[in-house]
Amino acid sequence: MLTIYNCIVYDHDLRLVLLAVVVCTLASFAAISLLNHVRKSSGAARLQWLAVSAASIGFGIWATHFIAMLAFSPEITVAYSVGLTVLSLLLAIGLTGAGMGLAVSRTDSYAYLAGGAIIGTGIAAMHYTGMAAYKVEGHLEWHQLYVAASLVGSVVLGALSLYVALRGKARRNTLFAGMLLTLAICSLHFTGMAAVTVVMDASAPIPVSAINSTLLAIGVALVSLGVLIIAGAALWLDLREQQLELETMRMHALANAAVEGILVCDGQTIVSANDSFCSLAGLQRDKIVGRPMREFFSESLGPPAAPMTGVHESQLLAHDGSVASVELIARTIDYCDKPHTVVAVRDIRERKRAQADIMRLANHDPLTGLPNRRSFSNKLGAEIGAMTPPDGRYLALLCLDLDRFKEVNDIFGHSAGDALLQRVAQAVTAVLREGQMLARLGGDEFAVILPGLRNPTHAGRVADDILAAIRNANEGTHGEGIVSTSIGIAVYPSDASNLEALISHADTALYRAKAEGRNMHRFFEAAMGVQERERRLIEYGLRNAIDRGEMGVVYQPQKRIDSRETIGYEALVRWYHPQRGEIDPSYFIPIAEESGAIIQIGEWVMRTACFEAATWQSDMTIAVNVSPVQLHGEAFPLLVQSILLASGLQAHRLEIEITETALIKDLNRALVSLRRLKSLGVKVTMDDFGTGYSSLANLRAFPFDKIKIDRSFIRSVDTNEQAAAIVRAVVGLGRGLGCPVLAEGVETQEELEFLRLEDCHMAQGYFLGRPSPSPADDDEADFQMDRIRVSA
Repeated sequence: MLTIYNCIVYDHDLRLVLLAVVVCTLASFAAISLLNHVRKSSGAARLQWLAVSAASIGFGIWATHFIAMLAFSPEITVAYSVGLTVLSLLLAIGLTGAGMGLAVSRTDSYAYLAGGAIIGTGIAAMHYTGMAAYKVEGHLEWHQLYVAASLVGSVVLGALSLYVALRGKARRNTLFAGMLLTLAICSLHFTGMAAVTVVMDASAPIPVSAINSTLLAIGVALVSLGVLIIAGAALWLDLREQQLELETMRMHALANAAVEGILVCDGQTIVSANDSFCSLAGLQRDKIVGRPMREFFSESLGPPAAPMTGVHESQLLAHDGSVASVELIARTIDYCDKPHTVVAVRDIRERKRAQADIMRLANHDPLTGLPNRRSFSNKLGAEIGAMTPPDGRYLALLCLDLDRFKEVNDIFGHSAGDALLQRVAQAVTAVLREGQMLARLGGDEFAVILPGLRNPTHAGRVADDILAAIRNANEGTHGEGIVSTSIGIAVYPSDASNLEALISHADTALYRAKAEGRNMHRFFEAAMGVQERERRLIEYGLRNAIDRGEMGVVYQPQKRIDSRETIGYEALVRWYHPQRGEIDPSYFIPIAEESGAIIQIGEWVMRTACFEAATWQSDMTIAVNVSPVQLHGEAFPLLVQSILLASGLQAHRLEIEITETALIKDLNRALVSLRRLKSLGVKVTMDDFGTGYSSLANLRAFPFDKIKIDRSFIRSVDTNEQAAAIVRAVVGLGRGLGCPVLAEGVETQEELEFLRLEDCHMAQGYFLGRPSPSPADDDEADFQMDRIRVSA
C-alpha cells in the first residue's frame, strides 16, 4: 500500500491526478445514470442507450488512464503507440458495453454481478493495453502481486457497482454505484502503476511511429471534453427523468383517485393503469403495463398500432374469466413529451342492469311479472301481422276480468288483493302453452293471446281450463266464494279485421259474460256489437253530463195517507240528453254504477237536494237514494257531513235510502258507514223491501228508521192475494218493530184505499204527486186526498 502511495505522491503530478479523478467520477456517474435509461428502454432504443452509456464509461476510463499517465513524470522521454492507444479505447468501450448489455438482459443478481465483472475486466484490459502503448528508451518490469491485486479489485468493484445500481431505483443506489465504479477505475490504475518499474535501456529506442506526450495531451483533452459533455447530458437526462417521474407520480395519484379505470396508452400498448382498472381486470399493474389493449377487451378497437379514439362500448375480460360491460372514452394527451391516448374505462354494469330493469318495467307488470299492456299490444300486432289469411289458422283473444275483485281489497286489504292477482297469473300461465301469452292490462284485467288455432272452438276449451285453474287457485284463500272470472273471446279474422276491432269485440263479449251471470266465457257475436256501442255511448255521455248541465233533480212528494200533509220528498235524478231526450234512470244508473260514474252523480244529486231542502220553510224531509258503490266508500260519511254543513240542512231532515243489495255485498263495511251516518243524526231507510235478498237478519243488523215497500207489490195489491198478503206482512212487521212503513208506486185510488185500511200511514206515487223540478204546490194530489177522505 505504501508503494501505491509513494507512486501517487512522488511519481505523479497531483494536479493532473485530481483532474483524472474528476473526469473518472463524472464518467462513472454519467454511465450509471445512462444505464438506468438502458434498463427502462427496449428494442432499438435500448441498443442506442447502451451504446451511449458504453461510450461514456469507455471514454471516461480511457481519459482517466491517460490523464494519469501524463501526470506520471519519471523525467524521461515518453511516447505512445498509436495502434495500442486506439485499441485500448476500443477495448474500454466494447467490454463495458458487453457488461452493461448482459446486466440489463435479465433481472437477477447473477446477471448484475457478471455484467459488472465484465466491466471490471474491460477496465483492466484498457489499462494494461494502454501501458503496452507506453514507450520509453528501455523496458517495463512488472510486480505480479500488484498486477493481480489490481485485476481482482477492478473485477470485484465493477461487479458491486452494477449490482448496487440495478438492485434499486433510489437515488442513493445511483450515488453509491457511481462511487464504486470510480473506485474500480482509479484503484486499478494506481495499483497497476505501482506494479510497474521503468528500466532504462539505450538499446531499446522509442519507435518513430509513436506519438509524443503533447499530441496525447491534446487527444486526452478532447476526450475529456467529450466526457464532460456526456456527463452534462446524463445529468440533464437524470433531472428530466426525475421531473417526468414526478409528473408520472402525480398523474398516477390523480388517476388512482378516479373511480373509473384509467389507461395511458402509446398507440394501443398500455404504459400505465390506475388502481380502479387493476381492480376491474383482477391483475397487478406490472401484469398490465406493456400489454396491448386488445388482450383486455372483446370488441375491436381499431388497427393494432393506431391509437383508439372516440367512445366505445366493449366487454372487459377479467383475469378470473368474468366479463364486465364497460364504456371506453379516449382522449389524446401529452405524456412524457409524447402524444399518448388516455382511456377512461367506465364500468357500466349497473347502468346496463338499470336499463334492463327499465325495459322490464316498461314491458312487464311489476306485481305479477306478466307482460303489460305495451307488450300485449306489440305481441298482438306482431301475431296479426304474421298471419296470411286465409291459411286455415285463427288467432283468439281472451279478455279476462276478475268479478268482485274490489271486495277482496276492501274487506281483506290490498295485500290480499295483490296475492290474489299473483295466484291468478301463476294459475293461468300454467294452463297456456308455448307461444301463447298472458298479459296484465291493469287492475284486475288480463288478456290471453292464442295464436295458430286450427279451430276457434279451441279457445273455448282454453277459457274453461282458465276458469277451473282460477277456482282451484282460490280455494282456501280470501278470494274463495267471492271472486270469479268472466272471459270474453273474439277471433281473428272471423270477428275482426284489425287489432283495434279485435280488442273491442273481445271486450264486448266480456261484458256479455258479466251481464249473463259472470264466472263464464262468451264468444263475440255480431249482435253484441250494437248493444255494446250503445252502452259505451251512454257511459261516455255520463262522464260529462253534469258539466254540460244535462242532469236534473226532480222531487216526488211523500205524504201521510190519512191527511193531506206532505211529510217530505224523494230526490230523483233525471238525464235530459240533447239528442236522445230524457233517458230512463233504470237504464243509465246500472251503467253509471259499473263505470264508477255513479260516485260523481250521487254526490251531485245529494248536494243539489240538500241545498234545495234547506230553502224550504217547513221541516219536511228529503230522501236521497245511495248506490252500494257510494255507501262502501270510506269517505262517504264525511262527504255527507260536509254537504250538511255547507247547505245548512239539519241532519234529521236527510234520509239516506239504501237497498238490501248494499248490505249483501259487504255487510260489515256497510254497517260501519250506516252507523257513522246515524251518529250524525241522518235517517236511514230500507228501500225496495221485499225484493232481492230480503232478510229479517238485515232488519235486525241495523235499526232502520223507515221501510219502503217495493212498487211491484203495490201495483197489484188490490187484485193479487199473494201481493196483498206480503204487504200486510210487511206493514205488520214494521208495526211490530216500531219502524214506519212507506208504500211507493201508488197509482190508483184502490191501491191507496187498501193501504189505508191496512193501517199503512205513508205513501208516494203518481196518484199522490208526480215528480217535479220544484216541490211547489201539489194541489192535484191534495184534491185526490180530499175525495178519499169524503168517500171514507
